[in-house]
Amino acid sequence: MKKFNIRKVLDGLTAASSSSSSSSAATSQPGAPRENDVVQETLQSEHFQLCKTVRHGFPYQPSSMAFDPVQKILAIGTQTGALRLFGRAGVECYCQHESGAAVIQLQFLINEGALVSALADDSIHLWNLRQKIPAILHSLKFNRERITYCHLPFQSKWLYIGTERGNIHIVNVECFTLSGYVIMWNKAIELSTKTHPGPVVHISDNPMDEGKLLIGFECGVVVLWDLKSKKADYRYNYDEAIHSVAWHHEGKQFVCSHSDGTLTTWNVRAPAKAAQIITPHGKQPKDGKKPEPCKPILKVEYKTTRAGDPFMVLSGGLSYDTVGRRACLTVMHGKSTAVLEMDYPIVDFLTLCETPYPNDFQEPYAVVVLLEKDLVVIDLGQIGYPIFENPYPLTVHESPVTCCEYFADCPDEIIPALYSVGSRQKRQGFSKKEWPISGGNWGQGTQSYPEIIITGHADGSIKFWDASALMLQVLYKLKTAKVFERARGKEEKANTDIVDEDPFAIQTLSWCPESRMLCVAGVSAHVIIYRFSKQEVTTEVVQLLEVRMQCDLSDVDSPDPGGDQTPTLPTPGASSSPQESEPPTQPSTGSNSSDGPRDNIPCLQVRSSPLKQSPGYQVELVIQLVWVSGEPPQQITSLAVNSSYGLVVFGNSNGLAVVDYLQKTLLLNMGTSELHSPSDPYQRQPRSPRKARQPSGALCDSNDGSNASEDRCKSPTSGSTSPCNSDDERKQKFIEKVKFKSRRFSKTVANDFAKMSRKISSSSEQKTDQENKRWRSLTCKKRPCAKDCQLVSRMNQKWGICRTKSDPNCYAKDNSFTRSRSSSVTSIDRESREAISSFYFCESYPRKSDSALSPCLLVGTTHGSVMMVALSLPPGADQRLQQPVGIASCGTLIRLKGGILTMALLDATGTLLPPPYESWYDPNASDEEKEKGRRRRPGSPPSSQEGTDTQFAILCSEKQAKVVALPSQTRIYKHSITETSFVLRADVVQMAGANCIACFCANGHIMTLSLPSLRPLLDVNYLPLTDMRIARTFCFSNLGQALYLTSPTEIQRITYSQETCDNLQEMLSELFTPVETPEAPNRGFFKGLFGGGAQSLDREDLFGETSAGKASRSLAQHIPGPGGMEGMKGAASGVVGDLARARIALDERGQKLGELEERTAAMMSSAESFSKHAHDMMLKYKDKKWYQL
Repeated sequence: MKKFNIRKVLDGLTAASSSSSSSSAATSQPGAPRENDVVQETLQSEHFQLCKTVRHGFPYQPSSMAFDPVQKILAIGTQTGALRLFGRAGVECYCQHESGAAVIQLQFLINEGALVSALADDSIHLWNLRQKIPAILHSLKFNRERITYCHLPFQSKWLYIGTERGNIHIVNVECFTLSGYVIMWNKAIELSTKTHPGPVVHISDNPMDEGKLLIGFECGVVVLWDLKSKKADYRYNYDEAIHSVAWHHEGKQFVCSHSDGTLTTWNVRAPAKAAQIITPHGKQPKDGKKPEPCKPILKVEYKTTRAGDPFMVLSGGLSYDTVGRRACLTVMHGKSTAVLEMDYPIVDFLTLCETPYPNDFQEPYAVVVLLEKDLVVIDLGQIGYPIFENPYPLTVHESPVTCCEYFADCPDEIIPALYSVGSRQKRQGFSKKEWPISGGNWGQGTQSYPEIIITGHADGSIKFWDASALMLQVLYKLKTAKVFERARGKEEKANTDIVDEDPFAIQTLSWCPESRMLCVAGVSAHVIIYRFSKQEVTTEVVQLLEVRMQCDLSDVDSPDPGGDQTPTLPTPGASSSPQESEPPTQPSTGSNSSDGPRDNIPCLQVRSSPLKQSPGYQVELVIQLVWVSGEPPQQITSLAVNSSYGLVVFGNSNGLAVVDYLQKTLLLNMGTSELHSPSDPYQRQPRSPRKARQPSGALCDSNDGSNASEDRCKSPTSGSTSPCNSDDERKQKFIEKVKFKSRRFSKTVANDFAKMSRKISSSSEQKTDQENKRWRSLTCKKRPCAKDCQLVSRMNQKWGICRTKSDPNCYAKDNSFTRSRSSSVTSIDRESREAISSFYFCESYPRKSDSALSPCLLVGTTHGSVMMVALSLPPGADQRLQQPVGIASCGTLIRLKGGILTMALLDATGTLLPPPYESWYDPNASDEEKEKGRRRRPGSPPSSQEGTDTQFAILCSEKQAKVVALPSQTRIYKHSITETSFVLRADVVQMAGANCIACFCANGHIMTLSLPSLRPLLDVNYLPLTDMRIARTFCFSNLGQALYLTSPTEIQRITYSQETCDNLQEMLSELFTPVETPEAPNRGFFKGLFGGGAQSLDREDLFGETSAGKASRSLAQHIPGPGGMEGMKGAASGVVGDLARARIALDERGQKLGELEERTAAMMSSAESFSKHAHDMMLKYKDKKWYQL
């Protein structure tokens, strides 16, 4: 066999890994390909680079918000130090503070492309938004004071910072230096005050006089401070704590909101008493007494209009007797008061206005309300205050995400098809106006292939998302719970549930983009098969198939080898006959009495009334696992659907089942141990003491009445034993009947999947690596048998079916197999139950002696076994619906360390052989249209010549990867992926015109291996597993794309493609766009004449170092940001941006030159006037004596 160049072996890997890889790969084996047969690989380490791309979804745990009224950009800060910026639909940006401290306040430098953030760790940061990936330019960390409030006046570079001690410091945002000008709390309040006023809760300048600063203290004191004279002009006192303050635009009045639910309105020049005191939600007593106190009004905004009454918007303030009432936003306009209920608590709100100038009529048009789990924008311009339709993908968490799949490079027609059926699901009653947050521009990337993300949720819903071009938009929503009856109350809740809550939660799904077939498995051990149709149909009776899967850990008992009761096994090529009786479409009456154990009843009740199915995905068949003698069905761990074969296969810890969804029949229901050949060296037998034999006749009686209930869920099949066995193997002794040894584990099984999804979604859920490993080690552990498991084997001589039946008490009711890709032998006992972990449909060689391709199914288990199952399909489309599919187990192909995660097939040239599929056709269309749109899969590749291998089977487990040549079944490559950790997710993906294996390990490493040689190409320590949510949702896709749920509400997309990383700057959206600032309001002739307009303030002269001096160095520490040079590069990127910025700069320069010219002309005119007056004075007094003056 060809040996690798040592440089390639070491490429992108540590020495330890490369040594194991090279030694294993170079191992010579019989039947290995010759040197000229090795596939020429094109992927190199240069093709790979890992980086984050975009983050979608609602910001997790939001804490603050800001809006730029000129740029039309919204910023949201979170409790974890994240920043999310939103513009028009598709314009999003994510950045993170390194400290991870909560963002307490955000302030835009309006129309400057910059943002100031204040954090709970008493630091402020200046973000540059003129680049596609914002970066911090400056930071300032306060050492002795706690920041409580910030205020940045419009078109000012001086930032006011209020502190917990009641002081106010001033920062120059251009260089982030502190001014020597400080407003001390003891100078602001009256000298006679004996108590500290508390933290600063509000700072704002008078809209008409920049030299007057309004300072609100928590205790209820408000001070109007004169910046020039450095003293308080007025002090306003109220006996309730203040939460917020809002100015009238004329600067003559302001409103305060208080902790007792009152609003006080103050005239600036009348500090003695409030002009008005109202309690918006308080009950007004008839005797004129003070209204009853209400909940605090957390925020109030006061906005004026030219043509009507002002708007007053407030949050909170409800009466205390409204227990259990949801959070409300109150809009007071004139005499009308509207109370708008919200779905979640209100974090913050902002009123959007037409002008950025505070001294002009505000003209509010919308209110942005930030909730704990949603973002709502209310239209103030329409009656009833309707909300705007939100264009952002903020509904990822509408129900907790339980599974996720990512499909890149899908068929071009799939997104329009999903959008057409999904557009009919949109809600009505939205505002007719356009979304008001409309800033930024889309990226100009070249990535144009279709991408789809599918999310499964705890309420049984499935969402299809268009993820093309780094955007995310919901296309279609499917509600799987509609198939089942819903319990109206707790008393009606079925006692057959195996989960306490979320019985419809999605556990795993399988989707074929080409045929649009969808197969879904839920936590209640149910499988639903969907077809896509563009026509609406009404299904009178939902097709139902019930399956009885039993424990298979004990081996089958056998009759005496010398007896004549041994059944005749079918030949490998035999196919099964049609079923004698059709399977029931409705569940049969099972035993569920209080006296006996529950038996033959499913966990959910399929609806009996007609089901109206809208265009989109429509139910084809429902499959339910039933209780077996008081034993609940095990949850489904793996699932696969194939449209070309018309088959669905699913497996759990009991075994696997194959269903023909075209004929609605069960083809195979086999235990995991039965898949192994009797002479299989990998077959694991349970260790337990011998037990006396049962009479052999009872084991082979095919007419035993006790098995009647079992037959109702089973359909005949052929070849249920290994066809690879010789006659001698068929005649060998059966292993005697055994029982399990009772064992005790330190922990019981993990909670059901729905409970885990709830816990993961809660904000308080934080797990360490050790806890996650412990949870992982429990996912497959089962409680020991309460008593000995009595095994009865039944062999149907007519059909050749081998079945096993276990004692109902073998496993306790509370066991539930929680789906985890980490359920392997690395963390559980070797003697624990072997579950099915993965499937792969393909056309290959089931046996070593085969020279012709045939349909096959690869089966992987949690113990690392890979088994081959041969499928025999009837020839022709007509016979496919009449004759049954034959199935034959061919035993174990190979075994790996750890549970099998993924499997794939390559041809001799290294090209990926995807599972065969049938192109989509509308099942509700006419027969002619069906045949027209129904294109059969392409023909099979040429068969193998004698003695040559034409396929490579790619097998990857939690520990290692192997490549096996077919049909010789010879292992030619092997690579140990990790020794100290385990792989959570592995996928065979297409990348740069070639194929590779992408792996994500529990220790945070992301790795790629070339195919077929398993040469390491990438190994990056990216993200340690700190949350089971990441393990459950991480998935790779083609063309270097991957994603995972980084929080309960957010999807993080990453790329491991060098090409995508290189083009990322072009693909990302642009937040800042050159926009001219609106003109300032006209002062008017009389205001200009009599000085009634806004008074400006030379803050530079007041706060500068020359007049105010330097601040104390120990007060705060300046930290230069890492984004200085990046900011300059980002601001200078893009030809269009350069030209636009140059044009703006020229305009500003021309405007300044024009102003300078006007000023010079005015000075010249003044000089001429002064000269004229001086000349007149000289002439007047020229001839007069000194004593005449």
